[in-house]
Amino acid sequence: MNPRDLLLGSFAAALAAADPLQIVPRHLPSPPKGRTVVVGAGKAAGAMALAVETAWPADRPLEGVVITRYGHGLPTQRIRVVEAGHPVPDESGERAAHEILALAKSLGEDDLLLVLVSGGGSALLSAPVPAVSMADLKAVTRQLLACGAPIQDMNTVRKHLSTIQGGRLAVASRAQVVALVISDVTGDDPTHIASGPCAPDPTTFADAQEVLRLHGVEPPASIAAHLARGAKGEEPETPKPDDQIFTRVENVVIATAHQSLMTASAFVQARGITPMVLGDSVTGESREVAKVYAALARQIHQHSHPLKRPVALISGGETTVTIRGNGRGGRCTEFLLSLAVDLAGLDHVHALAADTDGIDGSESNAGAILLPDSIARAAALGHSAKAMLADNDGYSFFAALNDLVITGPTRTNVNDFRIILVQ
Repeated sequence: MNPRDLLLGSFAAALAAADPLQIVPRHLPSPPKGRTVVVGAGKAAGAMALAVETAWPADRPLEGVVITRYGHGLPTQRIRVVEAGHPVPDESGERAAHEILALAKSLGEDDLLLVLVSGGGSALLSAPVPAVSMADLKAVTRQLLACGAPIQDMNTVRKHLSTIQGGRLAVASRAQVVALVISDVTGDDPTHIASGPCAPDPTTFADAQEVLRLHGVEPPASIAAHLARGAKGEEPETPKPDDQIFTRVENVVIATAHQSLMTASAFVQARGITPMVLGDSVTGESREVAKVYAALARQIHQHSHPLKRPVALISGGETTVTIRGNGRGGRCTEFLLSLAVDLAGLDHVHALAADTDGIDGSESNAGAILLPDSIARAAALGHSAKAMLADNDGYSFFAALNDLVITGPTRTNVNDFRIILVQ
């Protein structure tokens, strides 16, 4: 198998391990005495809803609404799929979130609220508190995205501006609550996935204020005032881990980055490549993480240590990009471009980095492939890898080489996938 096919095959294996159509049916609860209402949000919501419909007994009641990103919907019969804005929330998501809250409140003790949670739900499931407008929520979201704040920090703020996140969806209902969760965050803690609509929230209003201060974000006046009131105890806090409400709530993580990485590891091992899984919780600036990985790749290439070639370095997690330039791209192409600069055309080293949701940043690609001659081919076209990295222009670099990885919506999301093949 040639290097390009091996890289793409490993990514396909990782995606298959997180396919909602295969995973969700295995974790469905038994139908209750009363109604079953399905709600949820995330990039996998459409596929998860379809999986529920396919596996649910035809003679048992089923209804609901889920929210997914534009272009990620699927045709369903009993669960309505609404498309909305991501990564910046919009009014479509807001309307659907209020509908979800109303459904949750309509349920009784003999009913089941089945919640389908996946990455992207933090932006999609947006029902801001009355004091905060959607315009102001959009404004603070854009600032947090631009400054490279980790997703956990972003969600700390979002939970304290929401009527539905941070465990509040579970609080709204008297029904038994089961949340099936596809994790896109390091650590796989449900409180951080889609801002934990059914999970207890250990953070506070004061924590949200500190996040904004730490990242130099100047929020709209309505948000600053709401957080200040909350920090003084004048607004209700999110439900905490010791809240009795969670005795009737179950959060079940059904797919993780670790599962996908191990599947990819088995894929390359079956093809005579020694896998080295570097972890599913890699964070930090994309370009800085790439430098560390480049050093390890050189060590293996030059000294056959700590493993003899051929080796596949496999990792997941969620790196960040602090926007300094005016280019196009996301954290995966940024990682690869930095890796290219640091490796400087080292022979027999190939790499792929892609987001498992099929979208790297705000572009149409999942990621890209780096080859030993990528920098030389780009230079022949008049492109400087260093200059384009400085401009955060990884997308344009790999687009010029026809080395983008384009999958379209995968309708799942277990964070980034990276593999470096050292032959």
